[in-house]
Amino acid sequence: MPPEPPIDYIDPDGYRANVGIVLMRAPFEVFLGGRIGGRGWQFPQGGVRHGERVEDALFRELHEEVGLEPADVDVLGSTRGWLRYRLPPQNIRDRCIGQKQRWFLLRFKGEDSRFRFDAAGQPEFDGWRWVDYWTPVREVVYFKRGVYVKALHELARFVGQDPLPGYPEWWAEVIRGAKPSRPRRRRAGTLKQN
Repeated sequence: MPPEPPIDYIDPDGYRANVGIVLMRAPFEVFLGGRIGGRGWQFPQGGVRHGERVEDALFRELHEEVGLEPADVDVLGSTRGWLRYRLPPQNIRDRCIGQKQRWFLLRFKGEDSRFRFDAAGQPEFDGWRWVDYWTPVREVVYFKRGVYVKALHELARFVGQDPLPGYPEWWAEVIRGAKPSRPRRRRAGTLKQN
């Protein structure tokens, strides 16, 4: 008997299709969830199932991870295409070597009391907070940082504010993978590629 296909779609290159959700409450203030058991901080995200439209996965994951309904948000925009990251070797399972993510920027319209973390049974988050726009880059696990940088830069065009907030003082250290120093604000700049 052949093995059952995975519920989530994994492309021929080994990347699991996924949606990422940047939930904004005010210009350049975003939701950051604390993963169960102290396993770090991240934006809500989740897999796209076989045959599921990406937009449908977005609203399913929004409900499963933070308990919100489509009426609680306005979709402001999405990345133009898939953003990919590879998993570290110790995290690779089966034929999935990483994730390709389509990111969405949503404006939250409700009160914080609307959040429910047990909507799908097993909660993904056991804590959360509203943070400055760039903070998630420092808080997310190191192998997702590049995707967070790309997603936040690309989605910024939908915020409606110009210019982007300046990079914090810790920015260059975190982007290079060094331990971050005390955060402070800097003037706006451009991202330099190493």
